[in-house]
Amino acid sequence: MRAIDFHVHLPTPEWLDVSMAGYTEVAERYFRSQVSRRTIAEVAAEYEQLDIVALLLAWDAESATHRPRLSNEYVAQAVTDFPGRFVGFGSVDPLKGDEAVLGVERIHQLGLKGVKFHPSIQRFAPDDERFWPVFARCQELRLIGLFHTGTSGIGAGTPGGQGIRLDYCRPIRLDAVAAEFPDFQIVAAHFGFPWHDEMLAIALHKTNVHIDISGWAPRYIPATVVRELKGRLQDQFLFGSDYPFIQPHRCLDELEQLDIPAPVLEKLLVGNGARLLGL
Repeated sequence: MRAIDFHVHLPTPEWLDVSMAGYTEVAERYFRSQVSRRTIAEVAAEYEQLDIVALLLAWDAESATHRPRLSNEYVAQAVTDFPGRFVGFGSVDPLKGDEAVLGVERIHQLGLKGVKFHPSIQRFAPDDERFWPVFARCQELRLIGLFHTGTSGIGAGTPGGQGIRLDYCRPIRLDAVAAEFPDFQIVAAHFGFPWHDEMLAIALHKTNVHIDISGWAPRYIPATVVRELKGRLQDQFLFGSDYPFIQPHRCLDELEQLDIPAPVLEKLLVGNGARLLGL
């Protein structure tokens, strides 16, 4: 495989027009990207052509957004239908309490590899111990936790940011989680901008914290992040695009302009992700 894309949203009507109703158009303006609706088969064909494995993300923010979820079963079926092309992460709504813990167990039963959290959209603070039973179950079941960190294209450029609070996604909130659950493998999406130095410090301190570079065209990634990607944290960085808002082929093309040594680039694109996912 050429790469593992650790951050892929399905651009189907079920997500863009239902789970993301009212958010999609704002995100398109932020990313300066018009998103085309596609079937799962079309997404699989696109990633097949690129020789990339796509990590698909479910979505459950029902309590905070009052919008239907993109179910874990939906993502699991896509993985089943296109083996070798897709892997999947489920999603649970931490505000649902015990139901969220049961949801983690269901994700494991479905054969998905991890759980996606978006604290700003889901309106919860990861360092609030009320939510830690969810993370404890993830750790017990060896499920990876992928957390949105930093700013958000969803809600950007609107009054009140559509009610979305960025502070829930500040990287330091993950530090307590990583300390309390050392066997819980955490992926911090989008490297926590504008708190990226904070994010790097946490990853340098805790080896169960990994960073994906999705959500950014690589040429715009801050220099401090690129330096650590090439150096001390080269075993903890993961490739990701944030498809469909950013295209993976663009990311791959721009990464080639960053003078990343070939062995380090291989870790970023394939090695680190394959090891973490157990592929």
